[in-house]
Parts: sequence; C-alpha cells; structure tokens
Amino acid sequence: MSTDRFAIRRSKLLRSLRRHRVDGLLVTNSTNVTYLTGFTGGDSFLLVGQKRAILISDGRFAVQIGEECPDLEVEIRPSLETIVEATARVAKSLKLTRLGFESNSTTVQQFESLQQQIKSLETVSVAAAVENLRAIKDAEEVTEIRQAVIQAQRGFDVLRASLTGDMTELESAHLLEHAMRRFGALRASFEPIVAVGSRAALPHCRPSEHRLCEASLVLIDWGASNGRGYKSDLTRVLATGKISTKLSKIYRVVLRAQLQAIEAIRPGVRGCDVDAVARSIIEEAGYGKNFGHGLGHGIGLDIHEMPRLSPAGDSELKAGMVVTVEPGIYLPGWGGVRIEDDVLVTRNGCEVLSSVPKNLQDIVLG
Repeated sequence: MSTDRFAIRRSKLLRSLRRHRVDGLLVTNSTNVTYLTGFTGGDSFLLVGQKRAILISDGRFAVQIGEECPDLEVEIRPSLETIVEATARVAKSLKLTRLGFESNSTTVQQFESLQQQIKSLETVSVAAAVENLRAIKDAEEVTEIRQAVIQAQRGFDVLRASLTGDMTELESAHLLEHAMRRFGALRASFEPIVAVGSRAALPHCRPSEHRLCEASLVLIDWGASNGRGYKSDLTRVLATGKISTKLSKIYRVVLRAQLQAIEAIRPGVRGCDVDAVARSIIEEAGYGKNFGHGLGHGIGLDIHEMPRLSPAGDSELKAGMVVTVEPGIYLPGWGGVRIEDDVLVTRNGCEVLSSVPKNLQDIVLG
C-alpha cells in the first residue's frame, strides 16, 4: 500500500478535527494507528499534529516500523519511560495547546497520567473521528475485503465437502479456520460459530462437543482476516437431514428479508431504513420477537465497524461503505436461521461481494 495513502488519510483526519478546534489528536486505538500509518504492531500511539505526525513506540518495533512505514516520523521511547511519558514529551516538543484524544479507547489511567505530565495542555474528548473515516473504504481497501471474502468462501467449500455426522461443532470450526489459512488468510476474523440444532437459537453460540448428527440443521457464521487485516463475515445454515416444513418456512422468510434489504441499499439511505425493510418482513411473518439484533454492521480492519444497520442506525449510507446484511429468526428449543452476506455500497446501489449459494435447495448437504 502506498505511503501517500496514509498521508492522505491523516490529512483528511486533520480537516475533520477543525470543528473540535484542536491542534492535534492522540490516537491510542491500535487499529486506528494501523489505518493512519500502515504499522501493524501494537503498544504504540500516534500523535497527529497540523504539520507533523509522530508514531510513539518502543525498541521491539523499530525494524518493523522501518519496513512498514519508512517515511513516518518515529519516536522510540527508552525502556524506562512509559508510553504516556513519551507522549507527553513529544506533545511538549510540538508546542501543542489543545490536544484531542480518543475518548472511546484511551483509558482513564492514561488520560489522568497525561494530564499530570502536561498540566498546561488542554485536552478535548474526540470520539470516533478516525472510525468515521474508516467507514468509507477506498478502492484498495475494497480489494482487500474482496480477498478476505474469497478466502472465507474457499474455506467454507472445504468444510462443506468434509462434514460428517460424527464431527463436533468444535472440530468443524477448527477445520474451517485451518482451511481459510490454507487459502491465504492470516487468521479467522473471529472465532467461527458452529451451532447444531437448538443451539442455533443462540446468535453467538460458542462451538462445543455437540455432534452434527444430533439435529437436522447447523448454523455456521465465519469470516477470514487477510494478510493486511481486512475482514469478511458470512453466515449460512446447512440441512444435515431432510428439510422440515418448519425449517423451510422460516428459511424462506429470512432469505426474503435479506434479499429485499439488499435491494434497498444505496447511497443516501439510512441504516435504520434498511433494517426496517428486513424487520417488517420478519414481523409480518409473526417472528418479530425472534429477531433481536440489528440487521448488519460495517466491516473492514475490525469485524464490527461503522455504519450500523439497526433501528438506531441514523447515519446515511455512502459509496465505499461495506456492510453485512444478516437477518435472523431464533426459536429457543428449536434452532435458528441467519443468512449473512457482505455488501459494498456503490454510487448507484450496491454489490454483493459474497457468493456462497443460499437458495433453499442449496443448503442440503449431499
């Protein structure tokens, strides 16, 4: 990735900070540091000023920083100096007077320590400034997400071809993650969810020793994190036995809700309005109380990013955003159905990035 791209991001950040009337921002969220610099290590802060941006780190990462962001100004703190002490020293050298800080990631201890170190420096809470920039992906980021989607889909193909009734949820999850790594993924985006039968009624079910043969359906929620850390997030339900009338009915409702919600995605539409499309279909079918989460969320360097597709999602969608669309119906004691794809908002509408088959006839294990 071009180092100019990171400089452009920092310039956009500075412009967005004008309304806060600060002359710098202390970035403490490690994902935001990566987004603004290209540095993928940890335990480092970024101080972004009007004329200079300085990465504050330690000797463990000196070589890595040189390789990943050679044009970035770096302050390698001595081993006896804390990162907050180093940050205070750098802030003094920049002669900052009004410093913004990421109030959604800076700890209370770090904040109080910084104030003690620089009593003359006015600190201003600035939340989600970088996250707002990250919500809109550039072309290179979309390419990275496409790769993560492909890695996830290929891993799922291997899993589906390998599933047997005596496999446990946990064994299936491990096989899926291993398969994604074989196709180039750095790791899974999150711990894969494999939920058999009634356990599929738990939206965030943790894989266990339950075997696939214990019920006639299994819900699988998974994603890949590619080499640069960009994520994908998908969900499918597979029928391990004959499709029952109940499964057929619920599956069709969820699929219709998802397809119509995807059709509603375009620039200018609010996240809550897209959510309402899917939610109204599920409510009309009599399952409104069984859809207890938002329709979707942004993905990128984090598995959950802005924007939100939920009843509370008031922000408008913009071209370049990538969101999940994942309606679900969950019936305690029976199971659940969730269908999830990754969707890119385009200038004229949207593009579904994932292509795992999801028609009812596609879910039966052959």
